[in-house]
Amino acid sequence: MHDHPPDIEYPTLERIRATAAAIAPFINATPMQRWRERELEAQLGSHTQVFLKLELFQRSGSFKIRGVVANMLALSREALARGVTAVSAGNHAIAVAYAAHALGTSAKVVMLRTANPARIAAAQAYGAEVLIAPDGPAGFEMVERIASDERRAFVHPFEGPLTALGSATLGLELAESVPDLDAVVVGVGGGGLAGGASAAIKLVQPACRIYGVEPVGADSMHRSFAAGAPQRLDSIDTIADSLAPPMSLPYSFALCRANLDQLVKVSDRQIRDAMGVLFREMKLAVEPGGAAATAALLGPLAEELRGKRIGVIVCGSNIDPETFNALVPASDSTSS
Repeated sequence: MHDHPPDIEYPTLERIRATAAAIAPFINATPMQRWRERELEAQLGSHTQVFLKLELFQRSGSFKIRGVVANMLALSREALARGVTAVSAGNHAIAVAYAAHALGTSAKVVMLRTANPARIAAAQAYGAEVLIAPDGPAGFEMVERIASDERRAFVHPFEGPLTALGSATLGLELAESVPDLDAVVVGVGGGGLAGGASAAIKLVQPACRIYGVEPVGADSMHRSFAAGAPQRLDSIDTIADSLAPPMSLPYSFALCRANLDQLVKVSDRQIRDAMGVLFREMKLAVEPGGAAATAALLGPLAEELRGKRIGVIVCGSNIDPETFNALVPASDSTSS
């Protein structure tokens, strides 16, 4: 952990609670579930206590809605009436589409050519107009043009104080519902979830260690920590597309730097195995990004966290049956 840089406005408990109250009508306070089944005990021992934060049961299917609503509630009535825009591989676009529908405005979202068709359909089902970009850089160019030409408010997928406050409401729910945690494990994409949630957890349970998890093929936060500044990736190679933005950015990087005690990486194989274990034991069909934290618990963190009291954030599940079946090993094995 590092000291807070002086020029960043950090989430406070007061502001997190105010954000939680503001977004409450539009979101679910998601449950915590104790996990104690055969495969988990075989890998971590019967003395390890694991609690899953079931954020996959969130409105729109992922944690993203918390930050999106926090941002959109801060818009003026005139700005909200002009509508919003966003760029996303999926979960953020769905959240923006849902929030626009709930708040009575319009959304025009840019999704990537590689986006899962079920995610595109979900955004459209909430009434969003969806444009397809060939890749991330082109997507950001398109969304800037939409924001400029149509004067729509741009809702960033992971950066900024309001986004972090939204994610912090998840961390607050977790930290207040399960006391005395030794550790929390959370996936890291751009750092909006990990930065916000970890800030809240540290405020409520300062002794809790927080582990951020990145896919091997999308490790922008690892590179940013090593360089001491946000870094951009030249290439991305992972099935966990919701944890694979092409860069880190200053605010979420600073929050992660201040509050994450350790970063670990997981392979696509470890993610697929974790998806299988969560399905068999907890009956959860999660997307790859939603399984990354569990993959770390059962993989690189297994020895370190054995016998501990651990919270694991299951952050989303926007996946269709065909993709899930193609990714999850059919065998009952738990090889890494």
